[in-house]
Amino acid sequence: MHPRHTAQPGRHWDGTPVTRRPLRSLRVAADSPSRLLRTAQPAPCRTCGNRTDWYTRSHGRPIGLHPHEMPAAAVPAACRWHVASGIAYPSHDGSAWCRIPHTLLCPADDAPEPLTPPLAELRRRLALRTRRLLDTGAFTPTTEAEPTSPAATCRPARPVVQILYGRYLAARPVDAIQCVAQTRLRQRCTSPVLDPADPSGIWTLMPATARQGQLALPARDMAVYDLTHLPYDTQIRWRTQRCATHAAAPAAADLALTDWEPFDPLLHHAHIHHRLPDSAQRKGRPTSRTCPARRPCGQA
Repeated sequence: MHPRHTAQPGRHWDGTPVTRRPLRSLRVAADSPSRLLRTAQPAPCRTCGNRTDWYTRSHGRPIGLHPHEMPAAAVPAACRWHVASGIAYPSHDGSAWCRIPHTLLCPADDAPEPLTPPLAELRRRLALRTRRLLDTGAFTPTTEAEPTSPAATCRPARPVVQILYGRYLAARPVDAIQCVAQTRLRQRCTSPVLDPADPSGIWTLMPATARQGQLALPARDMAVYDLTHLPYDTQIRWRTQRCATHAAAPAAADLALTDWEPFDPLLHHAHIHHRLPDSAQRKGRPTSRTCPARRPCGQA
C-alpha cells in the first residue's frame, strides 16, 4: 500500500508550491478619455434580464453592447461597433470581430431589421434564457411606474436639470442622484451629489423650446432645476456626478455611468411638468404657477 499523502502548508496536494500572486486593483490611465472601470459595468437588461456591457460613446451618451464579440462577417455593416480606450464607436475597426448593440438582440423587443442566421440564433438563445429567468423568478421586467398621488407627483421622478446652459434629463430625483466614484474599498460611493454645505440649484420655470429643425412646441413653461448660477467647478461636479469629496480626487475612477441624458422636449415630453415642485413652493410664497396642494404636477 502506498503511504497516505497529505497536503503540506504552502503546497498543493501533489507537492507543488503554491504561488500567491499579489492582488492588483484596476486603475484608469491618466490619458484615458473615459474614467470608467470596464469590468464594473456589466448590468442586466431591464426588459429581458440578459447581461449588457455599458460603454460611453464619443458624445458622452451611454450604449449597451452585447458582452461577447461577434464575427464581423455575420453582422451587417451598419450594426458593427468597436471599442477603443473605453469608448464605443459606431463603425468597424477592420478586424475580423466586432461588437453589436444589445437592442439588436433583445428578445423583449422586435428586431429593428432582418437578422442574419447567426444573429437570429443568438437572439433565440437569449430569449430562452429570459424565459428561464422569468420561470424561476430570478428576473422581473422593470417599467417606470406612474405616480398615483399628488404628493408623489410634486417631486419629479426624472427632473430636467440645466447645467452649463445645457439641459439634461436625470434618472432619479435631484436629492437621490448618487456619486459614481469608486471608494477605497472598491465600492461605489453612497454620498449624494447634492451637498447641503454647497449652494444648491433653483427650481424655475423655463420655456420648453425644441431643438433647431424640430416641430414647434406649445408656448408653455416647464419646471427646470437650474444650476447655471453656481460656480463653474460646482457645475462640473454635477455634470460628472461626483460628491464634494470625490470632486477633489480626480484620480478616483468611476464605477457607474452618469445618469444624465441629453434632454429632448419631443422625446421626453412625458417628463415635462408645467408647475414647480412642492420644495420650491415651501421656499417662496405660493403662486398660481406653483403646484397647489390638491392639484398634481403636470396638470393645468
